[in-house]
Amino acid sequence: MKRDKVFCEHCREDVEYSVLEAVQKGNLKGEEYEFIGKRTICNECSSDVFVAEIEDENLKSLYDSYRKINGIISLEKILEISQKYSIGKRPLSLLLGWGELTFTRYCDGDMPTKQYSDILQRVYDDPEYFKKLLVENKERLKSAATFEKSMKKVLELLKENGETRTKFELIIKYLLYCCEDITPLALQKALYYVQGFYYAFMKAFLFDEDCEAWVHGPVYRDIYKRYAEYQIDPIYKESDFDVSVFNDVEKAIIDSVVQYFCCYSGKMLESFTHSEMPWLKTRDDLPANVNSNRIISKVDIGEYFSAVKEKYNMIRYNDIEEYAKSLFASCLKCC
Repeated sequence: MKRDKVFCEHCREDVEYSVLEAVQKGNLKGEEYEFIGKRTICNECSSDVFVAEIEDENLKSLYDSYRKINGIISLEKILEISQKYSIGKRPLSLLLGWGELTFTRYCDGDMPTKQYSDILQRVYDDPEYFKKLLVENKERLKSAATFEKSMKKVLELLKENGETRTKFELIIKYLLYCCEDITPLALQKALYYVQGFYYAFMKAFLFDEDCEAWVHGPVYRDIYKRYAEYQIDPIYKESDFDVSVFNDVEKAIIDSVVQYFCCYSGKMLESFTHSEMPWLKTRDDLPANVNSNRIISKVDIGEYFSAVKEKYNMIRYNDIEEYAKSLFASCLKCC
């Protein structure tokens, strides 16, 4: 693609240039990072030429690569937060107990620490958490109008005028509340086991969402996107949860999954699912490392976990312990 002319040091004159996509490397905070950037090439001699705006784009791509690898919230999400909650940059910084200009600096491109990044990620993801901050730290804001405007917006986001959160979302919140160090990988598998064992005991599915047969086991795509930036790090722990949203059976089954499955690492739970029919059948003849968006049939999940319940003579919900132990033992033999 041709652009305006720039000076080529090799040709010693202004020349037209082309922009090419290329894998590049850059150093940031003492480490080297690889990213997809752009090269600007002189159309006359094919030498690299300097174009300020392209270099700015490459620098942003380098920073984006650093953020992704180190689990730092993206600049785009940071910029969305103020608009999402109808609150200014300085009031938001004060609400969080930071310096008045801290959030403004992050909006201008400064890199937040991992601790501050996790807070911003949670604010971005969770309107309920932001609402809690807004109520508890109201006195930090300099005007009642700021509080009222932001509260109105967060209530709209939460849809508190009669609409409740889905069972799926509530289960996620509860798992994050119960588990100390649950990674995105472990969360995915916990959701899968909650769905399977609930069907085994109740002959009904607890939530409607489908999971896909990814390389690393069953995955709920939207949840993967939501927590992707955590990578292998634990997701933030919920500080409180109203368990009354679940009936006794729902809570008992989820608690059993937490107790007997969430005690294992995400990689171990991945190994568990790799030995089970629903994932194996859906993957079928796919090579081990080939990506797939094939949906794991709820029929297969229901049939498999019903058979597991019968095989292990599960009468009480905590009888799933024996199945978890057998999966662990099988994985150890394969190591």
